Amino acid sequence: MGEFEAIGDAVTGGMLGRAVEPEAGEPGTDGHTHERDCLNCGALLIGDFCHDCGQHAHIHRTLTAFFHDLLHGVLHFEGKIWNTLPMLAWRPGELTRRYIDGERARFVSPIALFLFSVFLMFAAVSLFAGGGDLPGQAKQGIQEELRADQRKLAKLEVKRTVAERAGQPTAKLDARIGELKDEIKAMEGVRAGNLNDMGVPSTKIPGWIGNSVSRAAKNPELVAFKLKTNAYKFSWLIIPLSVPFVWMLFPFSRRFRLYDHTVFVTYSLCFMSLLVIAGLAFGAAGMTGMAGLLWLLPPFHMYRQLKGAYSLGRAGALWRTALLTIFAMIVMGLFSAVLVGVGSFD
Repeated sequence: MGEFEAIGDAVTGGMLGRAVEPEAGEPGTDGHTHERDCLNCGALLIGDFCHDCGQHAHIHRTLTAFFHDLLHGVLHFEGKIWNTLPMLAWRPGELTRRYIDGERARFVSPIALFLFSVFLMFAAVSLFAGGGDLPGQAKQGIQEELRADQRKLAKLEVKRTVAERAGQPTAKLDARIGELKDEIKAMEGVRAGNLNDMGVPSTKIPGWIGNSVSRAAKNPELVAFKLKTNAYKFSWLIIPLSVPFVWMLFPFSRRFRLYDHTVFVTYSLCFMSLLVIAGLAFGAAGMTGMAGLLWLLPPFHMYRQLKGAYSLGRAGALWRTALLTIFAMIVMGLFSAVLVGVGSFD
């Protein structure tokens, strides 16, 4: 079922992207009918498109044409994607700046590409990553670490008994034993879903957060499943969460406005989504080394996009890239917190 879900997600993303950019834009080809008037609005046809409503002058009425339109809507994005993707990969700053400055017919809009790439990324996650192994591995890791700490605690208690009988000081051993007991209690709390045993008094946490944390601790498998199935529904939140941080790189600038930052963020997220897809594909093909190298690309890509989109010098782009890398981690933490806070684990 995961494969069918992945295909469905990819098709959904393509259709949503197409819906954002419904205008045709690519050259039309002669269809199976030859109308003189537009079949949609009745206007006299001049050229390949109706000058009044924009519909194709000629339409197809064959089953082959139907499936061609389906694939075209999902994959082609009106032919613009072949202009957009190479620039997004190698000249993201130029792409961002040219789109902001008004070159719209040549490139896929940021939001259309974002919808397509995000849905395609989650389809790839469903297909290649599965998403159900991590909680079990995490539980096993906690159990193994708990056993190791219990063995250490037993040894330290024996050592303390010997030292006490010999009249030696035991303050350091007592401190270490206390730390181990607290650590063991916290891990047992994580395993049992008890916030108080975790060292986090639930009475001090607001109800909507405390409830979510409690559910997450008690049922990590359900949390992982909900994250996998619901994260893409709220993925658009990453854009408004990110824009204020990019604004902080150019505070009170009259040259660059929130619109510029929004286009920058959206195109950047498109590239990161496609990078995740490539990493998953390389990993599934057994090319783990290549997949690992891909994770070195985000800072380099952010540097090039900042430098080109905002016409920065090398030094200005470098320090902003360093800050933006930190901001990106903060945004992902905020996004995860929002997913918990909006009750996505109900």
